[in-house]
Amino acid sequence: MDFSIAWRQINQMGREFMVLLPNLLFGLVVFVAFLFVAKGVRALVERITLHRQQSASIKILLSRLAYVATLILGILITVTIVVPSFTPASLVSALGIGGVAIGFAFKDIFQNFLAGILLLLTEPFKINDQITYKDFEGTVESIQTRATTIKTYDGRRVVIPNAELFINAVTVNTAYDKRRLQYDIGIGYGDDIATARKLIIEAIQGVDGVLADPAPEAIVVDLAGSSVNLRARWWINPPRRADVMDAQDRVLEAIKNTLTAHGIDLPFPTQQILLHDQTEATDGDRQTQREGWPAGEGEVPKSRAEVQQAERQDAPTSDSATTR
Repeated sequence: MDFSIAWRQINQMGREFMVLLPNLLFGLVVFVAFLFVAKGVRALVERITLHRQQSASIKILLSRLAYVATLILGILITVTIVVPSFTPASLVSALGIGGVAIGFAFKDIFQNFLAGILLLLTEPFKINDQITYKDFEGTVESIQTRATTIKTYDGRRVVIPNAELFINAVTVNTAYDKRRLQYDIGIGYGDDIATARKLIIEAIQGVDGVLADPAPEAIVVDLAGSSVNLRARWWINPPRRADVMDAQDRVLEAIKNTLTAHGIDLPFPTQQILLHDQTEATDGDRQTQREGWPAGEGEVPKSRAEVQQAERQDAPTSDSATTR
């Protein structure tokens, strides 16, 4: 078997590689240098924007854009050194040919990257904000290139793709300085609503951390099966989760103690079972059927036993009938 042709090809490739080797080594050195330059540019931008009146998200965005732009410049220069025939025009033509394939292959990556940039620019929420997204709630730790990480209140980390946060509804609990809390309190039907309302408001006003403006309030929201429900509402500042739980704990304790001290009933759900007192004569007749409720004053339907007893009392005795 003749391997001369293959050997000549291998020799040719080896000579071409040896000719290209200095360019590869020099290009590698240039690329490594640009890595350090990109990090330095990012640190410089962070230092320049440190004392500016800008949000943390904008500072992060500017530093990342500076890093990426410097890195892309380094890659272009490295490719030009390794492949001397490479020009920006050839790059444009190559992107034009493979742009569609690259777009499909990296669609999710580009989508999340652009969503991350838009999140940093529009700032629907910021780092250290507390947000709720679907079943997840916590504090925003970072807005990265691909995803946003939040730390839940029980100490877990949740990684959410930026595209989902950008196109779906997100609740920002710390968007404003104040936050209103509420809780439903049930009082007995025999209690005076005005008195209970006054006691609830006074109890809330006596709790530290509750704002006087807007003022606390208590409104009737439901005539439930076992209680009259009043909704207590009050405002706090700041609105972070720890402050919310602490304020709610102290407010509910104050309301319970105040209502109990003034004799206001706090009923729990009860159920009363009443047996129907129906007879053949009254069964199905809604005007005469008692439905099991005890008879009150006035004209009320009588049970069959009561009717029979009344008939026996009104019936004449046998002696009187004989006399007649």
